[in-house]
Amino acid sequence: MTGIYDCFGYGPGYDVPFSERYKLIKAAGFDCVMLWWSDQFGRGEGYEKDADLAQDAGLFIENMHAPVHEQNDLSSDTLQGEHVFRDYLKCVDDSRKHRIPTVVIHLPDDTCPLNELGNDRLDRIIDRAGELDIQIAFENLRNIRNLASVLTRVQIPHVGYCYDSCHHINYAPGTDFLALYGHRLKALHLQDNGGSHNQHLLPFDGSVNWPSVMKKLKETGYAGAITLEPMNWDYSQLGIQDFLQLAFERAKKLEQMML
Repeated sequence: MTGIYDCFGYGPGYDVPFSERYKLIKAAGFDCVMLWWSDQFGRGEGYEKDADLAQDAGLFIENMHAPVHEQNDLSSDTLQGEHVFRDYLKCVDDSRKHRIPTVVIHLPDDTCPLNELGNDRLDRIIDRAGELDIQIAFENLRNIRNLASVLTRVQIPHVGYCYDSCHHINYAPGTDFLALYGHRLKALHLQDNGGSHNQHLLPFDGSVNWPSVMKKLKETGYAGAITLEPMNWDYSQLGIQDFLQLAFERAKKLEQMML
């Protein structure tokens, strides 16, 4: 099964509407999609309806991505800290409502270490997810110590890990995340580095060692979808259909490397 992140570009306000976008994703050959879950990044109000649009297009929703703009405030005893906590709770509740099995969350950067308040908020989010039969997947970024702290402290089945291949090579190339947390893998963000933003390229267009990544991924026993998280920033010469077709070909190539 292959999938792609739904907010991969084509207009600052998403000139290709999501009702059409999901049909194009399905037509390119993808089985599933990952949804950005907030009104940020130009998404605007009413983004919740996109879950129905994706499912109506015949796509399984692999996971939703929680908001990221206030992630470093999770441990702050401020209005911003309370706001990010409430946003994450909303994601869990919305996942249940829209039949989305997993919420991907960014922990704070290691410059903002988790404290007692931050851990308490996480525990309340995790408890709510357990009550609603929703999985939580924490993603690797500039948060190696916070990630290790949470995944060591919280050893329960519905809490695990989201592996991001580009964040890995950009921020912590010396850490073998799949060896450490592969047995708890619940989501994938497969993307390459390089290009104008040094991230979100299609696989095989940057310097990620894909044979090594896919070999380690296979060794974890992961049986979920091969999901890409690209942007079209460096593919402006391609129309949306051509971009999706190229992305699908790259996803299938990665899938074949798992056999």
